[in-house]
Amino acid sequence: MNKREKSLGRLLDKYREGIMRIVFLIAACASIASVILICVFLFANSIPALSEIGLFKFLTGTKWKPGSNIYGILPMILGSIYVTGGALIIGVPIALLTAIFLAHFCPKRLVKPMTAAVNLLAGIPSVVYGFFGLTVLVPLVRQIFGGNGLSILTASILLGIMILPTIIGVALSAIRAVPESYYEGSLALGASHERSAFFVVFPAAKSGVLAGVILGVGRAIGETMAVIMVTGNQARMPAGILKGVRTLTTNIVMEMSYAT
Repeated sequence: MNKREKSLGRLLDKYREGIMRIVFLIAACASIASVILICVFLFANSIPALSEIGLFKFLTGTKWKPGSNIYGILPMILGSIYVTGGALIIGVPIALLTAIFLAHFCPKRLVKPMTAAVNLLAGIPSVVYGFFGLTVLVPLVRQIFGGNGLSILTASILLGIMILPTIIGVALSAIRAVPESYYEGSLALGASHERSAFFVVFPAAKSGVLAGVILGVGRAIGETMAVIMVTGNQARMPAGILKGVRTLTTNIVMEMSYAT
């Protein structure tokens, strides 16, 4: 290959690199523009209503009666917080312990089947989870704790199950990304397998684990269909974990007719 061919090859490589940079830039700008357009659309269409109702009254009002022009979303805000908080209390410890087990304690022959089972949970439609909650969890909560079973507790248990695959997957990847020398070095210094996993490997993976928890929070807050089926959809201030509530996403779906 002569010098002319080499220079031509380098020129073509630079040309391809320049094209790919433009493609990547367009993709990044499209993603950013999508988020900006969504925000602009939401705020632009909400300004007339908020200017008439009042932002403070809208956020702190305790009654939601669109038919009477009473719009207070505080019950839905608290409902979302309580249901999401309950889901995290139930789901996060189970997910993190499962991730640690799969990374360091699970027999090798069971790692792939268990990982596949976790991934399968992520692919189950929300309505199937909701049907499971309605037919299994609601009667179970009703039998054990009383009430009608459509409650914050039921929704928290169901969402706690639904966020498991998200948190387990991200946490497992973060734990496996920690150099094996950390774990082996801790064992060499006399630490037990449990102490090495919980006090050496886990802290080193905390940033990735936190990312998984945040994704789980997003999944729990944004869930709608399953929550509709197990919370009772009562637009009122939460009165206890065994009482029904309505979340923000549920309220959007239930009151869609008022959006026109």
